Amino acid sequence: QVQLVESGGGLVQAGGSLRLSCAASGRTFSSRYDMGWFRQAPGKEREFVAAISWSAGSTDYANSVKGRFTISRDNAKNTLYLQMNSLNPEDTAVYTCGAGWGPLRAVNTYHYWGQGTQVTVSS
Repeated sequence: QVQLVESGGGLVQAGGSLRLSCAASGRTFSSRYDMGWFRQAPGKEREFVAAISWSAGSTDYANSVKGRFTISRDNAKNTLYLQMNSLNPEDTAVYTCGAGWGPLRAVNTYHYWGQGTQVTVSS
């Protein structure tokens, strides 16, 4: 079992930045889990944001965030990060991290999920 806890969300003005963290506990974080961030806005389906392979050798981003968001992980600290720059109101959503194995973009790759952290971007 892996427990995931997100933090770092909040209210920010358009053009601002936030850094999300996802702290993992339980089974060793470095047990080769791929990790990803997904988001869900009110009335919309969950969508892929970014993901990183267990070795950090591969990353993938949704087109809507490419060039603005950066995903990284620190296995020594059991923590996943998402640096979000140039935020706009369309980025407003609950951001959730997941851990699992498989294709980085696929939601069913992720067997463990956190509770999510709210990100609100005002115009």
